[in-house]
Amino acid sequence: MSSRTPRTIVSLIVFFAVCGLAGTLVSRKVGAQSSADESTFRDCLKQFTSVYQVVAQNYAEPLTGNKPGDVIYDGAIPEMLRTLDPHSTFYDPKAYARMQEDESGKYYGVGMYIQPQNNKVVVVYPFEGSPAFKAGLRPGDVITAVDGKSTEGLDTVAVANLLKGPKGTHVTLTVSREGAAGPLTFDLVRQEIPHPSIDLKYEIRPGIAYIHITQFQETTGKEFADALDQFGNLKGLILDLRGNPGGVLVEAVAVCDKLLNRGQIIVSQRGRAYPEQIYRATHGNDGHLFPIVVLVNHGTASAAEIVSGALQDHDRALIVGQVTFGKGLVQTVYPLSDGTGLALTTYHYYTPSGRLIQRNYNGVSLYDYFYNHDQPENLKNREVRLTDSGRTVYGGGGITPDYTIEPPKSDKFQDLLDAHNVFFNFTEHYLADRTVGRDFEVDNAVLDQFKKFLTSQNIAYTDQDLDGVMGWLKMNIKSSIMTSQFSEQAGLRVRANWDPMIAKALTYLPEAQTLEQTAEKIDLQKETTAKNAPPAAD
Repeated sequence: MSSRTPRTIVSLIVFFAVCGLAGTLVSRKVGAQSSADESTFRDCLKQFTSVYQVVAQNYAEPLTGNKPGDVIYDGAIPEMLRTLDPHSTFYDPKAYARMQEDESGKYYGVGMYIQPQNNKVVVVYPFEGSPAFKAGLRPGDVITAVDGKSTEGLDTVAVANLLKGPKGTHVTLTVSREGAAGPLTFDLVRQEIPHPSIDLKYEIRPGIAYIHITQFQETTGKEFADALDQFGNLKGLILDLRGNPGGVLVEAVAVCDKLLNRGQIIVSQRGRAYPEQIYRATHGNDGHLFPIVVLVNHGTASAAEIVSGALQDHDRALIVGQVTFGKGLVQTVYPLSDGTGLALTTYHYYTPSGRLIQRNYNGVSLYDYFYNHDQPENLKNREVRLTDSGRTVYGGGGITPDYTIEPPKSDKFQDLLDAHNVFFNFTEHYLADRTVGRDFEVDNAVLDQFKKFLTSQNIAYTDQDLDGVMGWLKMNIKSSIMTSQFSEQAGLRVRANWDPMIAKALTYLPEAQTLEQTAEKIDLQKETTAKNAPPAAD
């Protein structure tokens, strides 16, 4: 194999390490069959090596550069894992580093969200309080150079990597800005950039809190506890878990611990190679009760489904929205050599009532599994369980909401505006020669400016197009301008105040209160029965 490179050897070692780990896990519990399994495993490795040798020696092009590693990293290992389930995943060094960063919820850099636009890298918004925010970087700024190095031809990942670095080091940004006479230069000092998992929390109605958790990371439990303390004596809570892909299990448990009674089961994990684990509320809500409505959708998955399922099973919250994703497979992350990692399914999640969260993936393509949620729900094939008060709930296919709320559907004109990134671009144009206050509203004068902007961008429209989506239109204009002028949170609040799904969720709070009161009575009855029960015979 003359074309084999050192990276090829490392890749093969990693592959064999993964296979060896999988083989170890398989043989750990099978006892008498372990010898036969090991023999089959050795035969598989021998066959793989033979196939790789033929490819390396006879493929039309030599496997040089990154190709040998790609065969392993992007081919053999992922395909092996896909035969197991959709969620067992191999992380190459870059992906593994990103995963660790996401879970920690912090990194060292300048603190801003960037995206590609017209072959340029553009600032979407700086994080509030970050070095970029304090220095005056604005949404719409085009990053043209980092430390004197042109960003031409670089993607957002490459630019983001240039912006990151050790704490306390300097980085120089050169940007172009609409309305500015020439390039602007910013000397920034890299700092630890916390990226909170709760991106919006505020009193959406008098005494009613709204909290949106984007994902569960190492800081989520504390963030949630701090948010509840901030609100004080609540009369209700809208907990928004839409689009939350999950994350760190113990942080989901910590959120439930603040809302359930001490001792109540939150979730159980059952696997073949490890004993069952049961997580309970160890501290509890200390009697601090208030009605809760949890808002979910098809993107609510994993740890977010654990929270939804636990609160539903204990009748602590009404779940509203859409059927959740249905990811009930637990991955244990194993660090491997060469900075890579393996997320291998080792458990299944079960809600307190015993519901399996995972939906069926046998015979389903990866595309349909991850992206096609429009199939009609067949509850006849779903397992049936009961909540603490005897309500019927279903397992084996995500969390079915108590009440369905469908998201608003867009029309062709809305899709056209989004495709052209109109609101972001209009904001940059509108704020080029003016500022706005926090009392800013989209009036007729702003709408006239917006219409002129559409015309300048050759985007055709009619008054009927605008009138048909006027509420949505004004919300997007205001949200984008408030984000640019003040902060991401200011823009998100505008969106939440308009959001029809949130507005509908608020109407279910009285029913959530009745549900919570019923659950409290049942708990008291159980406690009384337990106290009055005769002592057990020796």
